[in-house]
Amino acid sequence: MGRIVVHLHGRAKDAAFSMAISDYANRLSAEGVSLSEHRNRTDPEAYLKSIVEKAGKNNVIVLEEKGEILDSIGYAEKLKNWRLSSSDIHLVVGPPGGFGEYSEGMSSLSLGLITLPHELASVVLLEQLYRASTIIKGLPYHRA
Repeated sequence: MGRIVVHLHGRAKDAAFSMAISDYANRLSAEGVSLSEHRNRTDPEAYLKSIVEKAGKNNVIVLEEKGEILDSIGYAEKLKNWRLSSSDIHLVVGPPGGFGEYSEGMSSLSLGLITLPHELASVVLLEQLYRASTIIKGLPYHRA
């Protein structure tokens, strides 16, 4: 069974974001989702390279504007497939300036066409993963 690792570029400085990230991380821990916080001073190339070296390029999905756009049901389908995979999947939230050319040719997801601070993007991603897990379980959290 594959696990999902969400990589964050540094700790959230804003207390509200930090609390939301912690809350969703706690909710998701039983769902096979974990967080990995990286130093926020790491440049985009080194940040992404360190993850790819450990996980393998095929298991890394970066969050960026040009990525695949999913609705909540789409996230639930992805989560089901990731869980069935024999490999761990690594979702990588970028640094404030994005990944630039360093993510060329990599799998990617988008949270939409709007620009979000990376801390808020982390919260949105974690919320969607939590929502996806409740959809899979048939819980009433998601109401379409």
